[in-house]
Amino acid sequence: MKRSPKSPRKSSVHRVTLIPGDGIGPEIVAAVQSVLAAAEVPIRWEVRHAGASVFKRGVASGVLPETVRSIRETRVALKGPLETPVGFGEKSANVTLRKHFETYGNLRPVRELPGIRTPYSGRGIDFVVVRENVEDLYAGIEHMQTPGTAQALKLISRRGSQKIIRLAFELARAEGRKTVHCATKANILKLTEGLFKRVFEEVAAEYPDIRAEHMIVDNCAHQMVMRPEQFDVIVMTNMNGDILSDLASALIGGLGFAPSANLGDHASIFEAVHGSAPQIAGKDMANPTALLSSAVLMLRHLGEMAAADTVENALLATLEDGKALTADVSGPAGVGTKAFTREIVRNLGRAPKSYPRRDYKRLRLPRADAATPAPSRRAVGADVFVECAENPATLGPRVESAARGLPLRLAQISSRGAKVYPGEFGVEPEPTECLRLRFLSADGAAVADSAVLELLARVSSCAPWVHVEKLQEFGGKPAYTKDQGED
Repeated sequence: MKRSPKSPRKSSVHRVTLIPGDGIGPEIVAAVQSVLAAAEVPIRWEVRHAGASVFKRGVASGVLPETVRSIRETRVALKGPLETPVGFGEKSANVTLRKHFETYGNLRPVRELPGIRTPYSGRGIDFVVVRENVEDLYAGIEHMQTPGTAQALKLISRRGSQKIIRLAFELARAEGRKTVHCATKANILKLTEGLFKRVFEEVAAEYPDIRAEHMIVDNCAHQMVMRPEQFDVIVMTNMNGDILSDLASALIGGLGFAPSANLGDHASIFEAVHGSAPQIAGKDMANPTALLSSAVLMLRHLGEMAAADTVENALLATLEDGKALTADVSGPAGVGTKAFTREIVRNLGRAPKSYPRRDYKRLRLPRADAATPAPSRRAVGADVFVECAENPATLGPRVESAARGLPLRLAQISSRGAKVYPGEFGVEPEPTECLRLRFLSADGAAVADSAVLELLARVSSCAPWVHVEKLQEFGGKPAYTKDQGED
């Protein structure tokens, strides 16, 4: 094929780790390779493996050491969907790769596509979900506190929040967008989601050219369905972003059209959001649009801006024409993966007729500030979780007696965030087997670790303790939340 006038002319060759994946993965990966080769994009692929075949070889992570080494060297990977096996292996291979390379930023573009009819067609949907990718509940730190009570730790750091929020603003600048929304549950989770909101407000001041708006995440979900065209960029913590990015993809046709980028300081991984679809694997039925769009994101990450435009325009022109689309779009009249790919290759050098062009600049990955220590720190008590089905009105006096003589007093007992002892608040507790005992300094002085250790020994004479958290003040302000009914 002759070089298109719009094709790139660049001498450097990019090394990229290529993971074919499972199910339809090898087919759609081959389709992407064909299009990029026809567009003469200077890439040297290093084929490596992860996923089901690796799990079956007895590698618990699902990722081969040579795959990790390759990504560490190339710093860029394009991968097909990976199967998460049931009944063998350990964590998802996808999660393993993201955590190993600290790909903290997940970008999910959501843009109306020509030729793809949805209930939202014609609304001009065009926004990006920016999801924090390594913190929050997805740190995966869980415990069974008792046989009937599980806990998960929701970890939100100032540093992690700064990086993802700055990434959202940098993305807005790179793509000429005017607004960044931050969607949180800070009205309920005032320390974790609240920290994310506070950092957003701090970082927004660094970008006076971009409008910054906070939105409660429930309302964001509502608004995304009611009026999605209002959004430009939405930045969220991990779990919120995971859920709402899938909702967002449904607005433009579903996961089959959802690309993604996982960006990190040391490596970035590009992948389609959809799964491995084993039911159609090997049948020449898979739609490679999402993975090809992910490859476009990869090209822009590599600085191949002209090549990215060329490939994206060919895909959009093919969708707009509607002459040779896969069966998931056209039904029984649809063509196979290979025929669809050939049509995209034929359209290299073309652009869609009725699709607004967006000018992209290369995205600059942000920095995080150095840790800022609190001006002062003081331990003022401890929360001790105990396994106990005893009525709090009976347990409370026994614990108070056990703690007598220590510089700590039992302030209250709570069950699932509501004060149940002393009982003046009027809560009738649902019987549970996990209660939280809140101890505060008896005289207002700082509490020593030795006092907390002695407290645990005494509490265990009343009920087995299963978890303990220090209660601290940073800068003279309480660094813990109060229960419903707590003074």
